[in-house]
Amino acid sequence: MDGNLTVGALLARGTERLAGGAADPASLQLDAEVLLGCALGMSRAQIRSHPEAAPSDQRVQRFERLIERRRAGEPVAYIVGHREFWSMQLAVGPAVLVPRPETELLVERALSVQRDSTGRVLDLGTGSGAVALALASERRDWLVTATDLSDEALTMARANAAALGLNRVEFLQGSWFDALAGRRFDLVVSNPPYVAEDDPALAAPGLKYEPRLALAAGADGLLCLRAIIRQAPQHLERRGWLLLEHGAGQATAVARELVVRGFGHVRSHRDLAGHERMTEAQWP
Repeated sequence: MDGNLTVGALLARGTERLAGGAADPASLQLDAEVLLGCALGMSRAQIRSHPEAAPSDQRVQRFERLIERRRAGEPVAYIVGHREFWSMQLAVGPAVLVPRPETELLVERALSVQRDSTGRVLDLGTGSGAVALALASERRDWLVTATDLSDEALTMARANAAALGLNRVEFLQGSWFDALAGRRFDLVVSNPPYVAEDDPALAAPGLKYEPRLALAAGADGLLCLRAIIRQAPQHLERRGWLLLEHGAGQATAVARELVVRGFGHVRSHRDLAGHERMTEAQWP
């Protein structure tokens, strides 16, 4: 790239630089728009409405550096430092997974099964706080607790809670239920690691920047899911619900684990792509 280019020309050239893989062209343009907006300090709407504007050479060079980072596989959310989830803007970084749109299904089902205006809700492995904060934003009288093993992740989650004015969410450090001795909840949700250790996807450019601790879970990807299912009854109220996100091919195995543990009303739900993405169950 070089200087003296218009916003429209920069967007076209940035999109072209990102091309070459199997990515959807619309997705490539979206990435280029987000990165161009970050480099120029413009919104996507401004980029589209002022294609004739001519940025300074310094801003053009900044855009070029951002494009090269994206070409290397770094997630756009890490490059710009934030990601939208459930209409909330969340700060994200290499200490946490980038929140995915399909995880919004976990929020939707949680709001559906726990209809009471009050309740005690737990989010295990909260990462950036996405699920816990989405639930707290929708149900102001719920008592929401979130745990994570990573102190860095909890620092980011607490910062997101403060930025969104959701300071009543309780954040605790520990592996799964370790920080919750004797405590019970009406609803437990989790998007735990569920990728098999030898899955080639872990070596893909899109995942190599994200924390492996939040992705990989044993030989079959079910290590963390099994641990949560095994411990959950000690922390659920009678008729409490457990909602788990999992891999697209793991619904049958997760449902089997839940039934064997004694859960009832076991049901899996599909995301917008048609994959069985999460499974819910009720403790009797």
